[in-house]
Amino acid sequence: MMAYPGQQFDELTKRLVFPSEYQNPTPKSRYHLVVVGAGPAGLIASISAAGLGARVALIESRFMGGDCLNVGCVPSKALLESTKSETCSFDEAFEWLREVRSTISEHDSVERYSQAGVDVFLGEANFNESGELMVEGQVLRARRIALCVGAGSMMPPIEGLDSSDVLTNETVFDLRVQPKSLAILGAGPIGCELATVFSRLGSEVHLLDMADRVLPQEHPRAGEVVERALLDLGVNLHLGLEIKKISTFEDGKRVFTDKGEFVTEEVLIALGRRPNTKALALERVGVMTDSSGAILVDDRLRTSNKKIYAAGDCVQGSHFTHQADMQARVLVQNSLFLPSASIQKFEIPHCTYTSPEVASIGPSDRQLNHDGVQFDEYEIGFSEVDRARVANQMDGFARVLTRKGSDAILSATIVGKDAGEQIALVSLLMNNKMGLAKAGNAVFSYPTRSEFLRKLSDAYNKTRLTPGIVNLLKRWLKWMV
Repeated sequence: MMAYPGQQFDELTKRLVFPSEYQNPTPKSRYHLVVVGAGPAGLIASISAAGLGARVALIESRFMGGDCLNVGCVPSKALLESTKSETCSFDEAFEWLREVRSTISEHDSVERYSQAGVDVFLGEANFNESGELMVEGQVLRARRIALCVGAGSMMPPIEGLDSSDVLTNETVFDLRVQPKSLAILGAGPIGCELATVFSRLGSEVHLLDMADRVLPQEHPRAGEVVERALLDLGVNLHLGLEIKKISTFEDGKRVFTDKGEFVTEEVLIALGRRPNTKALALERVGVMTDSSGAILVDDRLRTSNKKIYAAGDCVQGSHFTHQADMQARVLVQNSLFLPSASIQKFEIPHCTYTSPEVASIGPSDRQLNHDGVQFDEYEIGFSEVDRARVANQMDGFARVLTRKGSDAILSATIVGKDAGEQIALVSLLMNNKMGLAKAGNAVFSYPTRSEFLRKLSDAYNKTRLTPGIVNLLKRWLKWMV
């Protein structure tokens, strides 16, 4: 059985998510659904299918809960929350991480899923030369198979990297001693969040990226706000450069770039993800992938082998826990019943939990322009929202793009405190095909940050007041005197 390298879970968490004494059950003669991977997509798919009366098997090679629970969302957000306190120490922050992870692991445990009627198999799955699904020497036969194997850290081809014992998201949360200095390669969401954490804890942080700004996939002004916040924390930004080499010496590591070099105690890689599909031998069952190993699916999550479905981070274009959740529900509908559910109708929000947060939904301006989609822009700075004023948290803005001449929302970006919570309001409108004008029909508590949406709706509604309509209203009111 496999495990994350260097994983130092507390004993309770280990017993819950990958008990060493566990014995795999005897496989049933045939399952309705066999799910490979017990991350968010696999967990939701398997327990949902079992709850509907299906015979379900679930295979996990590392830890129940996948990256999200063990080395992703849960530990990183636990650190971000605990380090908001200026008095929080490294030991306290990482102890809180382990406590939170242990508590949540009860919901993802082998015991819980076994009690729910799921046959849980611990071990690495792969397809044999006959196209049968194997785990620990046993064949699992099923009407449908769901591949939910997730993704792991992508290691770039940098000279010396393989021999430098660098940190990744799979090992950074194991740290028991605070690094005096840390170089983070990659200024995307993971890099910016962990730069925030370690800077708050007092480590000297260097954040590097080939892009000339942080959060390069977000709106440029969103990146500017986060960049200022990182600089205020003392983060050393090294942007628009190429990392040439990493070397290790007795007291740390030396990072060489095309613009100079510096010394750091630890190096953390945060340069993207690579799907965990290589060990499956997908070519034996005709499941197609792209060059990165991501599984290609249609809008019903069917692979090129129509008996095999896929969901979660191993699927091309899928990157978020909540996206995996949505896909799992579509997968269960389509694999067990009529394949009528589609992922195309959903708009997926995402959030980077820096301070301030950056949340987005829908395509960027660049993508809309590339696709020839014309749009109108509505924006409000949080300095215009009274709740932000009274809290003295006025950095940031809310920006909504609508189809040209319409209130149909195409995308939105929110930068500010609790942006991840605020984007839910826009997601609710978009995923229910309601336009920006509909927000004007809602009543928001005063003072709350959610008032940004009413103000944007008011801005849109004002555009509908053409000079002709305004003159008509004036004549009406004059007649009414």
